[in-house]
Amino acid sequence: QVPLVESGGGSVQAGGSLTLSCAFSGYEYNCMGWFRRAPGKEREGVATIYADSSPTYADSVKGRFTLSKDNANHTLYLQMNSLKPEDTAMYFCAVLLWCHGDYCCSLRDALYDVWGLGTQVTVSS
Repeated sequence: QVPLVESGGGSVQAGGSLTLSCAFSGYEYNCMGWFRRAPGKEREGVATIYADSSPTYADSVKGRFTLSKDNANHTLYLQMNSLKPEDTAMYFCAVLLWCHGDYCCSLRDALYDVWGLGTQVTVSS
């Protein structure tokens, strides 16, 4: 099993910022992403990145969240600014194996193979 360990979650007030980290080891994966599940709702894609191309973002987070990957330090980041209460969710890091193009590195969570255990983000109003 490939280890994916998320960190950086916490509680903030609306308008605040958090940066999530996903530590990975052993391989520089081409397709990685962040997903979230709010209480009582289905899991949804937040942002994905193929290699070092421009990330893909859900419409709900465009302009507020920034996805980046540091291969040297084996860490995937999600910088979250201007947080809203609707951003409250458990955030998961995930990897899609055997993806060889940005066409397969999408926000569809069902495609992803390896998942971390998640980190909680709570945004209060």
